[in-house]
Parts: sequence; C-alpha cells; structure tokens
Amino acid sequence: QVQLVESGGGLVQAGGSLRLSCAASGRTFSMYAMGWFRQAPGKEREFVAAISRSGTRTFYADSVKGRFTISRDNAKNAVVLQMNSLKHEDTAVYYCGGRLGESSFSYYYSSGQYNSWGQGTQVTVSS
Repeated sequence: QVQLVESGGGLVQAGGSLRLSCAASGRTFSMYAMGWFRQAPGKEREFVAAISRSGTRTFYADSVKGRFTISRDNAKNAVVLQMNSLKHEDTAVYYCGGRLGESSFSYYYSSGQYNSWGQGTQVTVSS
C-alpha cells in the first residue's frame, strides 16, 4: 500500500481559495487511483473528487463541481485539490485516499473502495 500525507489545510474566508496536497510514498504511485474525501463534525465521510491513475479521468461531487479541481503529478508522487470559491459548508477534515486502479481510466467515489488513507488536514471556511 502507498503511504499518504496531506497538507495545505487552514482557515480561509468564504469566497477564498486553498490548495491541498497529498504526498505519496512508494514507487508504484502511478498505479494508484486517488481521491479526496471530507468529513465534517457529526457527519459521515463524503466523496469530494477522484482521479484515475493516468490522470486522464476525473470525477466530482455535485457540491464541488466547478469550484474544485483535482490533478496529479506522477513524477512527483503527488495529487492536488485546488479549492476555489470556498463556502462555509466546505468546512471539514479532508482526507486523501488511494487504491490500485483497475485500468488507466478507472476512478472510484466510494470510501470503501480505498485501502490507503492519509491522516487528514483541517479546512475551515469562515462565513
């Protein structure tokens, strides 16, 4: 399994932007499909965005579509979530997840499909 470490969280005003990064260890990162999930207090972990191992396919939750962008750099073993036009309801702990991709184009939007997780990074959006 790949080891994942998130960074880039913080406090931002509504309408602002944040860029989350997920650094992966191991030489097989390019074989992993990646995803971002978030969990707000008292709520279940929810899907945010996913990207195929090749980076050619992406998928977003309706709540973030048009505001968030997921990307990856396999040469740097990293996946990034660019978050723009942040809203108070985006406040949560954000987690990076990874799993072996069945194909270059496969992406996954259920947390149960991932078997590697980072420790999470807090994002707080003030209204």
